[in-house]
Amino acid sequence: MGQVHKSRINERYKHSELTGSVIGCAMKVHTQLGCGYPEVIYQRALARELEKCNIEYVREVEMPIYYDGLEIGYRRADFIIDRKIVIELKAVGEINNAHFNQVLNYLKAYKKEIGLLINFGEESLKFRRFINKRNVNQRNKRNQ
Repeated sequence: MGQVHKSRINERYKHSELTGSVIGCAMKVHTQLGCGYPEVIYQRALARELEKCNIEYVREVEMPIYYDGLEIGYRRADFIIDRKIVIELKAVGEINNAHFNQVLNYLKAYKKEIGLLINFGEESLKFRRFINKRNVNQRNKRNQ
């Protein structure tokens, strides 16, 4: 796995070392490219950095969305890291609640516990970690 800066690791959080490595890769991309490119450019560059750090990932994972038991469409997360973490990338001037809700919905749909929202569209790289508490609570109930 790639180098991880201690400032991005918090042992209280699940998969902290892995999320720290992903954030480090994103920082390298942002440092080299800056802001102003379309999201797909950052996605391709991040994929390259993840490969260089031997971080397992899949891109554009399609997930069916159901309503009332009927499949009504599909969504795609930008990355699933090591089958554990959902990554959603943005290249916008400012992230907002709609982006936060998108990540939370992906966590539910993909049945994952941890997500990262990473925005390359600002002067400094912005990121936010999300926890699917519903998934955590359901797992805790099963283990009791």
